[in-house]
This record gives sequence, C-alpha cells and structure tokens, in this order.
Amino acid sequence: MRRWEIRLLVLVMLLVSAATAQPQRWSEKAANEWYAKQGWLVGSNYIPATAINQIEMWSPETFDPIWIETEITWAESLGMTTMRVFLHDLLWKQDAGAYQRRIDKFLAIADRHHIKPIFVLFDSCWDPFPQMGTQRDPKPGVHNSGWVQSPGATGLRDPEQYERLRVYIQGVISAYRYDKRVLAWDLWNEPDNPNQNSYGKIEPTNKNQLVLTLLPKVFAWARAMDPLQPVTSGVWKGDWSSPEKLSAMEKVQLEQSDVVSFHNYGGPEDFEKRVKWLEAYKRPILCTEYMARPMGSTFQAILPIAKKYNVAAVNWGFVDGKTQTRLPWDSWQKPYTDKDPPVWFHDIFHKDGTPYKQEEVDFIVQMTGKGVKAKKAKK
Repeated sequence: MRRWEIRLLVLVMLLVSAATAQPQRWSEKAANEWYAKQGWLVGSNYIPATAINQIEMWSPETFDPIWIETEITWAESLGMTTMRVFLHDLLWKQDAGAYQRRIDKFLAIADRHHIKPIFVLFDSCWDPFPQMGTQRDPKPGVHNSGWVQSPGATGLRDPEQYERLRVYIQGVISAYRYDKRVLAWDLWNEPDNPNQNSYGKIEPTNKNQLVLTLLPKVFAWARAMDPLQPVTSGVWKGDWSSPEKLSAMEKVQLEQSDVVSFHNYGGPEDFEKRVKWLEAYKRPILCTEYMARPMGSTFQAILPIAKKYNVAAVNWGFVDGKTQTRLPWDSWQKPYTDKDPPVWFHDIFHKDGTPYKQEEVDFIVQMTGKGVKAKKAKK
C-alpha cells in the first residue's frame, strides 16, 4: 500500500472514530433507569416575584438570592422537588463567568431545600426583541407583559450568531454536566410558538423555518457535552397520536429528546389522552407546563392523573409578582386594569407567602406526601 493511501486510510479511521465517539441520544433503558432514581417529580415554573423576566431575574443589579431563598422555602414546604427555571443567552454573552457564579448561588439555594431545577436555555414565547439593561415595568392588567425570547428574532435571523449561541449552550451545560443538583436541560421552550395574540405582528414571518434550522443544531451542541442529565424539548400543541401526524418541529423534539416532555393546559380528559399518546415512546414523561384554573387544568384535576402514570408535574406560576400571570392570556386583548379576574389563571402564592387557595396547598402537600414526611421527621 502506498504511503498516501495509508495516510488516507488513517484519516478515514480517525473520522469514523470521531463520529462514533459523538454522544448519542440516551437509550430507552438508560432514560428509564435515570427516571427511576428521581421519585415522582412535582414542581413549578419559577421566576421570583421581583422579576418581570429571565433577564431581570439573573442580571447582577437585580439578582436577589435572599428573596429567592424565601420563595424556594415555600416550594419545599409543598413537597416540591424540582423547579423549571429559564436562563438567557444575552447574560452569558455579557459576562459568562459572573453569570455562572449567580447560577451557582441559585443551585446552592435549591440544593439546601432538596430541589433540582430543570434549566431552560432557549424560549420562543413573548417579546422577540430582548435587550439587556433595565427591564420595563409591567403593563397594568396584562399577563406576562415583559417576558422575552431567547435568542429572539435577531439571533434567529443571523447565522453569524450561531457560533455565539453554541458557546452559550455548551458553556452552560459543560459547567454543570456532572452536577447532580441539576435535574435536566430543557433546550427550547415552545420553539414554534408564533405569539399570534401578543407579538405576532413583529415576529419573523419565517420564524418556524428559522427555528427548525437551529433546533437540531442545539440538540447536537448540547449532546456533545455528554451531560449526566437528560436533554429535552417539550411538544405543546397538535396531535401526537401517531408519527405521521407530527409536525416537522415535533418530530425533531420527540426523536431527539432523551426524556419526553410536553405542555397541556386542558382538562383532565385531555391531559390523560396526551399522556397515553406519549407512552408510545417508552420513555419517561415530564409535563413541564400545566395549570390554568378557568380551563379546567387545576391541581385537583391533574395531579392525581400525573401520579397515576408517574408523569412529572410542573405547573406554570409560583408566586404572584411582576409577571402578573394570575391574569389570563386574554388580558392582552382586554387588560384587567379595574379588578382581578374572578379566578386566578396561574400562581400558588401571594407575594407575602399566603396561599391563593389554602385547599390547593393542602392538596399539593397531600399528593407529594410532604405532610407524612414531616410527621415522620418529628417522631
């Protein structure tokens, strides 16, 4: 064999080796073994009452670990063991090291209260033009009036920003890939959400295609870090009853995720139907958003079904605050400036720590077994 042929063969072997060394999607067995160690997971989507969005939660001037610990203490009192928490790429771009130190502080707080967060890295919901600096005040009477997307329209439209986004994804995950305090990585929240009833008029007209181009790259970037935690992205609309009914986005989400995750704000029948659809994937199932009281999605209706099927249950909204998610989605069309709606849409606690409904809190404690654990501890 000639010398150049030998070199070519060695190069091919190296490329094959590199390709096979690339971490792969978890097997069903690995995913289910991981889930069996977690216990039944219950939690909330979390942002402190003092922050209007992810940027305000994590910015150096407004990050408030003392207040966060107060609220996380309330989560522990309910028996919650996870919280879904949104990060933001612009904060990593500003100062990755300082941002990581704030994430470290948050993880230390959560760990003291036996809570493992699910970190969300990208989000397609609400304002498509995020900006650093002082965040705007809430719009009176409007649900989630200041929440921002990540990376947003500018990042999506500009392929030259992909490298920066890769550095963010891999930087965050590599920092915590062996950290047992982190439960999972939710790579992209509702990637194909068009925000038609809020910011739809200023969204990129080809947003779906832009996200569909980037999402597989995000999965690859994340998986290359080979974290001990699973990666996922939750389906949230449509018919998931068979593969041929899935959209292109849903196929990427379900085929790339280590564990299956989904959102559902329907009543108990719809929730159970969707759980049964997703059981076909033979992987752990996490409901990472639910609970909209006027729509029939309540703790009393959903938690028993989630527990029956061993589905993680992470409701939207924890403490009423600057996000104003006690107000319904339709407040974008008719702001509740004169009075609150007759029933809160999301959230569990008032800012002073008193429950919106004591019977709800009692029910959550009953479902998580927190009351039983507390009695055993006293003995």
